[in-house]
Amino acid sequence: MIEIIPATVDLLPEVKSIAYKTWPSTFSKILTKEQIDYMLEAMYDLPILESLVLEKGHQYILAKDETGYLGFCSFEHDSNQSNKTKIHRIYLLPETQGKGLGRLLINYVVDQAKRKNQAAIYLNVNKFNEKAIQFYERIGMRKAKEEVIDIGNGFVMDDFVMEMDL
Repeated sequence: MIEIIPATVDLLPEVKSIAYKTWPSTFSKILTKEQIDYMLEAMYDLPILESLVLEKGHQYILAKDETGYLGFCSFEHDSNQSNKTKIHRIYLLPETQGKGLGRLLINYVVDQAKRKNQAAIYLNVNKFNEKAIQFYERIGMRKAKEEVIDIGNGFVMDDFVMEMDL
């Protein structure tokens, strides 16, 4: 049975582990190895994850079954002082994809956002991550805009912002 649990700071190493197992298969055809390595270090170093939780108000949840941790999602209510919840990250181990876990994690965030009277949820997705874009469209999200974000070291994130009204 799948369980969704809030990730306390002591579980952030599990988040990091899942990211490092997931990113190469997710992004190897989209990003260079150098950009993947740069982004993993910049986004998943434990002090950075801890700062996001303790100082920035990000919440992490983990999907878990009897075999261990399968994926995670992070989100933030009232992101950018809007009345919207931003999903910052959602990743599932490659072998667990396509089994409903992504929908389960998104549904958890939607429920939390509704409790906080948020108007919508939204996220950024790489414009070339067709599998993820198709998933988000299937669950009712739509492309709201495009963004190119300079992330340093000569790299950019070339994204769609996808949104779902609540």
